[in-house]
Amino acid sequence: MDVDVPVSSPTEERAVLLARLQLLETENARLRAQAAGAEPGPRPNPRRGRGRTSATVALVLLGALLAPVAVVGSWARELVVDTDAYVDTVAPIAEDPLVRSAVAGRITTAVVEALDVRQLTTQATDAVASLDLPPVVSEAATSLQTPLENAITGFIRTNVTKIVSSAAFADAWQEANRVAHEQIVASLRGDPDALAQISSNGALTLDITPIVEDAKASLEQSGFTLASRIPTVNVTFPIGSSADLVRLQSAYRFLDVVGGVLPWLALALLAGGVLAARHRSRALVVAGLSLAAGMLVLALGLVIGRSLYAGSLPPGVQRVDTAVAIYDQAVSLLRLQLRVVLVLGLVVAFAAFLAGDTTAARQLRASGSRAAAWIRDAGDRRSISTGPVGVWLDEQRVLVRVVVISLAGLALVLADRPTPAYVVGVFVVALLVLGLVTLAARPRTAARQEPAVTA
Repeated sequence: MDVDVPVSSPTEERAVLLARLQLLETENARLRAQAAGAEPGPRPNPRRGRGRTSATVALVLLGALLAPVAVVGSWARELVVDTDAYVDTVAPIAEDPLVRSAVAGRITTAVVEALDVRQLTTQATDAVASLDLPPVVSEAATSLQTPLENAITGFIRTNVTKIVSSAAFADAWQEANRVAHEQIVASLRGDPDALAQISSNGALTLDITPIVEDAKASLEQSGFTLASRIPTVNVTFPIGSSADLVRLQSAYRFLDVVGGVLPWLALALLAGGVLAARHRSRALVVAGLSLAAGMLVLALGLVIGRSLYAGSLPPGVQRVDTAVAIYDQAVSLLRLQLRVVLVLGLVVAFAAFLAGDTTAARQLRASGSRAAAWIRDAGDRRSISTGPVGVWLDEQRVLVRVVVISLAGLALVLADRPTPAYVVGVFVVALLVLGLVTLAARPRTAARQEPAVTA
């Protein structure tokens, strides 16, 4: 049927249109009959259909169940193996007021014990009381022992707090964590020269001795000359206490390998389920929603784990709020990863819905096509046209869509540390590009009719 058949009168034009309509109705009736099984053809095997459905459900379910485990494994692997990732995770802990207060208290206690402030104040008050002074004065001097001890302790804590609140503390904290993590990784790898930082009960500690030396210098500058008598003391600060750290030594190599494989395995299972489905767009919607549901379950698990962690702390922990703050920061990267995967699952489900064969999806696409055609016709009336480029875009629309989707996928895969906003941004940009391509595309028939419009 030739689109460019010339007509000489409205009557002939109407006859041509009716003929075309009749051909379309005939073709539509034939397709309906073929779909209903009226025309001879190979009958689908019901067992094969049930097998594909079962395979799709099994693969998507396994992928969705494995996804939370894969996210946790990837996070644990990055936190244990990658020193830079670990330092980036724990560095913000130095900004937490609870942690700063706890560190200041620990250093203050170490300095007070090293100076033996109680003995100093006792000697001082006893020396005053032994002088030939009136009894009232001697008694008053003796009663000043506790206030004097508290004053010295408070003076030390004030100076230590200034140091802990400075940028130098943040740098020292970061460097201490880097050294500790490097030594831990070396110990986990079996390096005999590594300085083990994991105690027998699973306590992970930081060496904050350099901060004590800074405190000594600050006290001397403030006129507290007794600080020069403080000997070199080794002070540590616990940042974790769990038997899991001990078990981690034996599971390090397993975690190093499996933590990097699990995410790809989960994606492969989900992709296999989609490819095995008879209606792939619907299966992709289900896979995306299942992935998002798995992340919601993981988020709930983190909330429960936080409560269990706070309740399992040993009685010797004085600042439970500080321990919980450290826990929150330690899992911050995990929370970010699960949010990224959650948003990615929703984006994939929405994109699959738009490309699907449901009535709502077809209506949305038809509305978009009509809007693009209306804008294109408006441009034609104003002699604005994409010309041959638009014709090429229309003829190669499948290739263009594949390229745009592939580039969007690469942008997600190659991102160092994507965020939920980054995932949404990539999706919106891809959607806008596809919309602009649809708007610029021109069917070849419209290009042929363009000279008649401008004549």
